[in-house]
Amino acid sequence: MVMQRGGCVYIVTNKTHSVLYTGVTSDIVGRIWDHRNKTYPQSFTAKYNCSKLVYYIFYPHIEEAIAAEKAIKGGSRQMKADLVNQLNPEWKDLYDDLLNE
Repeated sequence: MVMQRGGCVYIVTNKTHSVLYTGVTSDIVGRIWDHRNKTYPQSFTAKYNCSKLVYYIFYPHIEEAIAAEKAIKGGSRQMKADLVNQLNPEWKDLYDDLLNE
């Protein structure tokens, strides 16, 4: 998935869904690959094994994505879980779906 000028807000979690990490990127495939492969071993996602993509949404402008990320990060854990449940009630890993688009 190649995006021009836009961006994605995403949520990754660990195997037990005990940690939720919200991020923003203009390259969702590359960013999730980084999380899965612990490209940055000192990062939060590497430390807590957050590599399962459970939520993402595309915005046509990166500024919109950044604003949405800030709003999500400022929300409660329950609000984040509700977002995931609306899009992905089974909490399945969406990364392979991205690769097949």
